[in-house]
Amino acid sequence: MDRGRFMQQGATLAAAMAVFSLACAGGRPAPAPADFACDPDDGGISLPEGLCAVVFADGIGTVRHLAVDEEGDVYAARRPSFRRTESGFERDTAGGVVALRDSDGDGKADRIEPVNEVAGTGVAVHDGYLYYSSTTEVFRVRLQPGELVPSAQPESVVAGFPQQGQHAAKTLAFDDAGHMYVNVGAPSNACQQQSRTPGSPGLDPCPQRERQAGVWRFEAARAGQTQEDGSRYASGIRNGMALDWNEAARALFVVQHGRDSLHDLFPDLFTLEQSAEMPAEEMFRVGEGDDFGWPYCYYDPFRHEKVLAPEYGGDGSEVGRCADVAPTLLAFPAHWAPNDLLFYRSDALGERYRGGAFIAFHGSWNRMPFPQQGYRVVFVPFRDGAPAGDPEDFATGFAGVDVVNRPNDARYRPTGLAEGPDGSLYISSDAGGGRIWRVRRRPQGR
Repeated sequence: MDRGRFMQQGATLAAAMAVFSLACAGGRPAPAPADFACDPDDGGISLPEGLCAVVFADGIGTVRHLAVDEEGDVYAARRPSFRRTESGFERDTAGGVVALRDSDGDGKADRIEPVNEVAGTGVAVHDGYLYYSSTTEVFRVRLQPGELVPSAQPESVVAGFPQQGQHAAKTLAFDDAGHMYVNVGAPSNACQQQSRTPGSPGLDPCPQRERQAGVWRFEAARAGQTQEDGSRYASGIRNGMALDWNEAARALFVVQHGRDSLHDLFPDLFTLEQSAEMPAEEMFRVGEGDDFGWPYCYYDPFRHEKVLAPEYGGDGSEVGRCADVAPTLLAFPAHWAPNDLLFYRSDALGERYRGGAFIAFHGSWNRMPFPQQGYRVVFVPFRDGAPAGDPEDFATGFAGVDVVNRPNDARYRPTGLAEGPDGSLYISSDAGGGRIWRVRRRPQGR
């Protein structure tokens, strides 16, 4: 699929040699791909030819991000879910991390056990520890061989992030030099004096950039830190929930949620159509000290450049101070809501996917009166740590309907991604009761 069209629509010897090749390239040697049978309908989603999926787990709550340890156990972060009653809403399922194990090798979880009740989005396995986050704190607990639910006592790694109502998810990434990166989203849409109020100017300078709207770096192995013990690694990122470390580039990459409501806030400058198609969601290669411009700037996918936001005097075409912000690496359709990023390290799905980026797009909510878009997993080929081709649809069909008028019309919404030690790709949805798919290469003859 060319990029313009994409913007509009939004052990055998061979196996041994593959493992040897991966090890020599600095990747993670993995066991031979698991030989489980896929679901006849691939769990209701559509995948590229030669790949298939099984529903690994279903009905497990509001599943957000995923992590898989070296033994293949899956850890899923969950938010609480609520259901409507005659008197209002009541909690339906608890949040917190849940552990899942496929004990019999059929591709599906047969052991599902709660780990804790720390509700949040971020979860990762790093250096023998399970890391997980609430909206204000990051914890870790030692993983012991054979244990599904850790028996060790957890400890706080970083506490004291600001309480906030918007973009509070603390997602995590780790480099190979002992650092942990934490997304700290902006607590507003555009740092207006009166939030989400038509015509309200922006605060200048925006005070939310001091402790939010960026990525903070910490020592991964040090307990008892606060936000002040870390460093603001990059700023001007509205909400970088989708972040991952790229080993080939030795760099952090982020896919940002762009701002909302250009027409609603400035109807004299933007049409409904423009507001539905702008601004683009952006992928960044993030270096220490980079500033990507929020809230002063947004990316116009038609002009292919950052322009000045109307809250700061922009008219839809003026570039102004945005000429000097850090560059956008790739642009994706507006409001698709990138919720996770994974650089795939194995070749179990096929050599073309090795080293490439998978992005889970949760789907839009603010394209009305036009249909909502997104609700898919996209693949971007990478080579030598840089994009090497156009973005392409990888997994679609999550919504379950041809036209999504409201987000609740979508049956499933992709949220998290993880890679198993056998090269399986796990995809989560926080809608539809909570589901996790496990994607593999289709077995020959099936």
